[in-house]
Amino acid sequence: MTLLADPYRRRWIGWGLLVSAFFLVSLHRSSTGVLSEALMRSFDTTGTSLGLLHSSFFYLYAAFQVPAGLLTDRYGARSIAAIGTALMSVGSIVFGLAPTYALAFTGRLLVGFGASVLFVATLRFCANWFRPDEFGTMTGVTFSVGILGGLAATTPLAIAVSNAGWRPSMIGLGLFGLAAGIGIVLFSHDSPADAGLPPIENVPERPDVTSAATLKRYVADAVREPETWLLGIMLFFMTGIGITIFGLWGIPYLVQTHDISVTEASVYLLVGNVGGMIGPTLFGWLSDRSGNRTGLIVLSTVVFGLSWAIFAVFGVVPLALVGAIFLFSRVLRGGIPLAFTVIKERHPEGASGTVIGLINTMGWIGAAVFPVLLGAALDAYWTGETVNGTRVYTEFGYRVAFAIATVSGLIAAICAIALHVRTRNDRPIESETDVEQPAS
Repeated sequence: MTLLADPYRRRWIGWGLLVSAFFLVSLHRSSTGVLSEALMRSFDTTGTSLGLLHSSFFYLYAAFQVPAGLLTDRYGARSIAAIGTALMSVGSIVFGLAPTYALAFTGRLLVGFGASVLFVATLRFCANWFRPDEFGTMTGVTFSVGILGGLAATTPLAIAVSNAGWRPSMIGLGLFGLAAGIGIVLFSHDSPADAGLPPIENVPERPDVTSAATLKRYVADAVREPETWLLGIMLFFMTGIGITIFGLWGIPYLVQTHDISVTEASVYLLVGNVGGMIGPTLFGWLSDRSGNRTGLIVLSTVVFGLSWAIFAVFGVVPLALVGAIFLFSRVLRGGIPLAFTVIKERHPEGASGTVIGLINTMGWIGAAVFPVLLGAALDAYWTGETVNGTRVYTEFGYRVAFAIATVSGLIAAICAIALHVRTRNDRPIESETDVEQPAS
């Protein structure tokens, strides 16, 4: 049997192409941390307007999470992911060529619009090609590849920008994305049957698409569940704060409080992203082996809040400790992607893209809100100075920003604990017939 004719090998090719595009999603959404000084110089921005430019990625990204799930469940992962990858890549090219702030904002908005479908489409692909007891692990591995994109947005991107410039770097990413989109069209089929291959053992056969009426019922069922809102609110704070600090303000904090270069500061975020790659895969594996989902989520939310509290209390933290906190706290925060496994297991397989998109929306709304909120908090403590066109903020301003992150972590932990208490005796819904039964 050839490589392309073996469904067990073919699924890795299809998944690999999809996560290549998802890798770019994470790189784009985290890139403004490294680009912040260059963008401030190019477009003469304040902290708030830089936060808006960073957040522009998330406006349509957040708005299209539920439609992304509906479209993926209705039309299949391959076509939706290919279109999304193409739009994201064109947006990256527009962003790289933009002569004005307004056009840069538009380009980044388009990047977010195309990127909005890729995580949901990838997980929908996994639901159709991998066994149910592999899904938690695949969610973690997929999330880890996304973190790898965030890692690439630190020192590797900083080096590329310092050598080639930020504009050619963004154009290059756009061209790479267009190539990935072509690969998705060719190889990322929606199911083994769609690819003309035999079924995979213990992977339930299901239709590639779901009717509109059924999808409407799935959405209504999910919205009525308190567990959906607990997961969504938790992701609002976790995703919003995590993306804001690691994707935007982490590097300026290190540069301005420790007087180091952007490239050197990016190394500490790179170390954190290494932990972010290990954590989701490790927690996904532990969860699939133990059956424990929500307990691991609780652990991750508690660590999340405590890690930012250190910066809020002490302000300037020794660089060695910064690296250690970023590394180990991000490993221990690896339980957060299990939120998508929890929501998937509470609903029929045909609803997987839709319900994942529903809670993902709430997470990315947080990613649109917090960059502006923390940027405004920092602007309130601007020293009045600029260095090479970049605003300089006070240590106390950064402590205020980290205090906001700490409170957000506390709220997320309360949601996770409530979820754990409510669902500890639940069982997964494994078939369409189970939908008529209450999610116990």
